[in-house]
Amino acid sequence: MPGKLIQCLKATGTTNPVVLIDEIDKLGTGFRGDPASALLEVLDPGQNSTFRDYFLDVPVDIGKVLFICTANELERIPGPLLDRMEVIRLSGYDLPEKVAIAEQYLVPKSMRDSGLLVDKAEHKGDEKEAGEGAKETQQEAGETTREAEEVGDTPLANFVHAKGVPETLKLTIDAVRSLARWYAREAGVRNLAKYIDRITRKLALQVVAESEGATLTDKSSRKSNTWEITEDNLHEYVGKPVFTSDRLYEDGPLPHGIVMGLAYTSMGGSALYIETQSIRRGLDSEGKTRGGGTLKVTGQLGDVMKESTQIASTVARARLSDIKPESNFFDINDIHMHVPEGATPKDGPSAGVTMVTSMLSLALDRPIRNDLAMTGELSLTGKVLAVGGIKEKIMGARRAGIKCVILPAANKRDYDEIPDYLKEDLEVHYADTFDKVYEVAFSSVDST
Repeated sequence: MPGKLIQCLKATGTTNPVVLIDEIDKLGTGFRGDPASALLEVLDPGQNSTFRDYFLDVPVDIGKVLFICTANELERIPGPLLDRMEVIRLSGYDLPEKVAIAEQYLVPKSMRDSGLLVDKAEHKGDEKEAGEGAKETQQEAGETTREAEEVGDTPLANFVHAKGVPETLKLTIDAVRSLARWYAREAGVRNLAKYIDRITRKLALQVVAESEGATLTDKSSRKSNTWEITEDNLHEYVGKPVFTSDRLYEDGPLPHGIVMGLAYTSMGGSALYIETQSIRRGLDSEGKTRGGGTLKVTGQLGDVMKESTQIASTVARARLSDIKPESNFFDINDIHMHVPEGATPKDGPSAGVTMVTSMLSLALDRPIRNDLAMTGELSLTGKVLAVGGIKEKIMGARRAGIKCVILPAANKRDYDEIPDYLKEDLEVHYADTFDKVYEVAFSSVDST
């Protein structure tokens, strides 16, 4: 807005405030001009000391102002504007962190806003107004203090159930964990808070309806005999899970030509299967093979990922000639590679090692172990290059029940920085060339 920056300086009353520009990647160009172009002068340290607000026509020195901008996608920020920023990447919350935030903040706040919980101080004040003596109130306040000390310094210790609310009403930790895992997988906790609010509002409606003898619709009425929201009756309040298991193949070795990779998406890390299938061509009237040697790719892949498939095809052919020189599998078969889910756009170079392993599994007629996942960019000579989002990918692997992970050797420092509880019971191998990937992927099946 015109003059907004000058208004910020006037409101704070200082020349060196902290100015937060939220979601700068959502800037849009309209008939009033391009805000991104206007911000170039504001965020450039070499120019903002002589900044002039053309709406007020007032020169002002904003060189001492600290600007903090937030964004969800760097790709949507114009390049010249991004060059004037120092980028700090913050990973999303993992499952234990989401559960802790919900337990300590979201659940108490939602229950209080819905009228299910009240502050202990307000509750004692109501009892005092009802006719209790001052001495009695002091004794009860002392008991409340002792109870709070026993419960610990948690937000729920500061609340009690409101009048008419059953004492057994609560949202269990298992239910919150299921919400975070199967309903709200985004990096933050906004959707998790929405689901918790939906539960508490429905609980408040049921409490009022049963206390007044009102009849609710079948969708809103309470179907279980308990006021405790658990993992088993959670679907009665929020519906069926939005997300399902990342595992398409639960038991036994994977079918030949199928390998699980790890992807970094806006929802965090997730499992990403690479599927390959061969189509053997017949002979024409002259006895020559019809077709063969072509690669077809589906799954709504981006340009970078399509290039990775071409590199993977070349590397797979070269590796097959070393492993099994007499094989002409890629010459007499057409290869179809698919990356589920087809409706979701995918891009990035980190599936290179997964694609080559999938092709070799098909060509050698050998499966990959079911609990193995991998990630890494692959060069044309078979070098495994570093990728990003290691923490999120490890979180996605654990959610999918993966026990063994192959990472680029250059990402070992990133793996060392993630919390220890994400590394528990996880077998990790580091690869600098595809030879190491091949050794781990295929020898593990042979040994079993």
